[in-house]
Amino acid sequence: MRAIVVLLFLAVFFLQYQYWFGDAGQVKVQALQEQIANQQQVNQELARRNQQLYAEVEDLKQGLAAVEEHARSDLGMVKPNETFYQLVEKP
Repeated sequence: MRAIVVLLFLAVFFLQYQYWFGDAGQVKVQALQEQIANQQQVNQELARRNQQLYAEVEDLKQGLAAVEEHARSDLGMVKPNETFYQLVEKP
């Protein structure tokens, strides 16, 4: 009888150990769930960025106003008969 109790105790201990620390144990499952949540957040940020880039590409395909805006801000384009003013702030 005593041997059966010891065997049952060892079986329960082994199963609990496997449940918490085994290859598919709760500790690893929790770590994987955190990694999934972090990756989903990164994916959402990248999806928003992709949507912005897609909208910008469509805008560039549609009209010259966006091209002119980029040329003015990124390349410093000034049209003929325009005066360019640069404001410098003191620190």
